[in-house]
Amino acid sequence: MALRDRLSTDSRSVDDSDDLVTKFKARLLEEVDLEEVTDLDLPKRRARLERVLARVLSFEGPVMSSRERGRLIQRIVDDTVGLGVLEGLLADETVTEIMVNGYRDVFVERRGRIERVPTAFASEAQLYQTIDRIVSSVNRRVDESSPMVDARLATGERVNVIIPPLAMDGPTLTIRRFPQPFRMGDLVARGTIDEPLALLLAAMVRARCNVLVSGGTGSGKTTFLNALSGMIPDGERIVTIEDAAELSLQQPHVVRLESRPANVEGQGAVTIRDLVRNSLRMRPDRIVVGEVRGGETLDMLQAMNTGHEGSLTTVHANGAAEALGRLETLASMTDLALPVETLRDQINGAIDVVVQLERGADGSRRVSEVHAVTSSRREAFRTEALTELAPAPFGAPAGTPPTFRHLVLPGTLRDRLLRAGEAVPQQFADAARPSEVPR
Repeated sequence: MALRDRLSTDSRSVDDSDDLVTKFKARLLEEVDLEEVTDLDLPKRRARLERVLARVLSFEGPVMSSRERGRLIQRIVDDTVGLGVLEGLLADETVTEIMVNGYRDVFVERRGRIERVPTAFASEAQLYQTIDRIVSSVNRRVDESSPMVDARLATGERVNVIIPPLAMDGPTLTIRRFPQPFRMGDLVARGTIDEPLALLLAAMVRARCNVLVSGGTGSGKTTFLNALSGMIPDGERIVTIEDAAELSLQQPHVVRLESRPANVEGQGAVTIRDLVRNSLRMRPDRIVVGEVRGGETLDMLQAMNTGHEGSLTTVHANGAAEALGRLETLASMTDLALPVETLRDQINGAIDVVVQLERGADGSRRVSEVHAVTSSRREAFRTEALTELAPAPFGAPAGTPPTFRHLVLPGTLRDRLLRAGEAVPQQFADAARPSEVPR
């Protein structure tokens, strides 16, 4: 059954409010031909529909307060030209992720914590209508023959849809919003990192060290990558490559590239690997890849090894040392049957520093460890810790923040920073000493 054919199949009863939305949405469509207002931008289109609805409700609507009438008008217009019940959540700046698990259950993430919200769709048909509006706007479709799709809203949010038969409990919709473009100073103030480590990482970026940011889902990798990229000097040409454009660099010379999925005919896909290869022809000083997930890893490593030092990327991994093994696995996912020793040679030559992020039980994101890569050529991976996150001591008051423990830099890394004219923070030149995480 095609997606649009489902829209009249759900027979779930709705409450009075939902009945009013259905009734007056139909009246609105009788009064206004939506094709006639498609040339208007969204604010003007909404204003036109709101005026018409207000007139119709004044003559035909039930007795209600001005606040109730305003809320009803907003719901009807949202359902007509927007994303229905999701519009209010998208307007809430504290919401970073929206998760729809079937039409009855809607969850959001706020400040790193997941919570259920009272918002719900009136029926499965209404949820399918919202999904159809999202995917059709980017020339995609979702049905039983193609039950998974990635898309993006006009305002940039990343969307994933999966429907039955793959989703057992009904259509599932996930919307991830762009992270706020925090700068390194913002992350210091939030306790994600402390000032000595921020100064060290800034020096490494300016000294053209290749930095790998690793962590789990929702640990803040993209936010941290954006803050790191802010340390790149203004005079350099930077090419950013992402699945969905999320980075917000402030330098004057930035070229932003974004991958493209296949169209409804299965043609025209442009992958991250295609873009990494093409970027090498664009005379970049630095390449910033939002995340490596497959064969593009090898191309990224080769770029780092051949004149594009100071490049940055992220990867999913559970630890700084494990991140290198993860790169090895991803780099092997190509059509080239390269021996393990060759891949290790590429990784040891490319990656200088690994920054690991973790998400705490309270929703906070912090740098949990920073390791320098000390192995070379075809050796097994070796790393040396530069910073470790020590938990609050046993018996400390609730809410006591952990501490960053800084260690002396390896000689080769220290010399590289000094040759580039960068100062080494005193905490990394002396014996290990703890530094309180700012609250």
